[in-house]
Amino acid sequence: MTLLDQHTERQPVPRLIDQFEHGLDAPICLTWELTYACNLACVHCLSSSGRRDPRELSTDQAKAVIDELQRMQVFYVNIGGGEPTVRPDFWELLDYAVSHDVGVKFSTNGVRITKERAAQLAASDYVDVQISLDGATAEVNDAVRGRGSFDMAVRALANLQEAGFTDAKISVVVTRENVRQLDEFQELADRYGATLRITRLRPSGRGADVWDDLHPTAEDQRYLYDWLVEKGERVLTGDSFFHLAAFGDALPGLNLCGAGRVVCLIDPVGDVYACPFAIHDKFLAGNLLTDGGFKKVWQESTLFRELREPTSGGACMSCSAYDACRGGCMAAKFFTGLPLDGPDPECVKGNSQVALANRDGSGLPQPSQDHSRSDAVLLGMPGRPTKLPDRFCNESPV
Repeated sequence: MTLLDQHTERQPVPRLIDQFEHGLDAPICLTWELTYACNLACVHCLSSSGRRDPRELSTDQAKAVIDELQRMQVFYVNIGGGEPTVRPDFWELLDYAVSHDVGVKFSTNGVRITKERAAQLAASDYVDVQISLDGATAEVNDAVRGRGSFDMAVRALANLQEAGFTDAKISVVVTRENVRQLDEFQELADRYGATLRITRLRPSGRGADVWDDLHPTAEDQRYLYDWLVEKGERVLTGDSFFHLAAFGDALPGLNLCGAGRVVCLIDPVGDVYACPFAIHDKFLAGNLLTDGGFKKVWQESTLFRELREPTSGGACMSCSAYDACRGGCMAAKFFTGLPLDGPDPECVKGNSQVALANRDGSGLPQPSQDHSRSDAVLLGMPGRPTKLPDRFCNESPV
């Protein structure tokens, strides 16, 4: 055996998931909410969007963030909101990012995806578009997102297809109301030459108010897992459903909570959070305007350093499925009042049921901020009014 062989044996290459768990020099997926302004009032909105925050980053400040991301060699940024396209400078920032080698994936309800904008997007490099739908029919979707939102989203998909934009995404938050529509969602994606992307409902923002009514039941979760195993080869799931791995084989994806390790969130005012689903002071790592820029926050913040430390796994370590599900989603546990080192509230083995039953509902964490418009009425849920807001917002709703 040569010295090289001996050295190779002593230095095994770590598993990719182990490398991710200890953090990277730059995030793989950076979510950036450009604005809290939104023309809709979705009942499950993670960031309680609606009104613009007057402190949101200026055009020049946003471009400076893009410059820093380019220097850090961040491959792409996932832009959301709110509805990002209602920012007057959205298209300018999109072009600036692409011209500076930062790819853009942006989520939209379709309100500004006109035929002209669709043609512009089809001619762009390194741009991906996600159209949000939460029902494969108007009846199901509009109960969550607002009357007319289904037609608006489908019109955006049609405009993109007509313009020659390839592989748009249909982004679905899975709820107990739409989980049995997965085949219909796939048919809709096929019709418009799109890819289906499904994500998990989190009890964050306004989602905390409807989580008990909308999150998939145990039976729904089994249905979802079986559907993904049988038909989900072309479906994108990101890291949404790694807790379902306890049913059997792990699903494609990260299968790890990447908060502060490989993902994070920049909000409209420059605050950096560990997770896009955990906009709360507990998960605030710093502000890129006051704490030396994004790179310094990402690489040096106390919170991110703590999240990258080895963990014991807590109560879940004794579970045979721990290596597969890793204890589930940090944000889902936090906003349902469960310990962060305990089982996920949707643990498919039922290990969280006792803790959920014993919670003191009055002590549940509340979102740090609420940007819901005073004129916006949440639609279609039990016990809620069903009239529309008086008006849609403009570029800078207040």
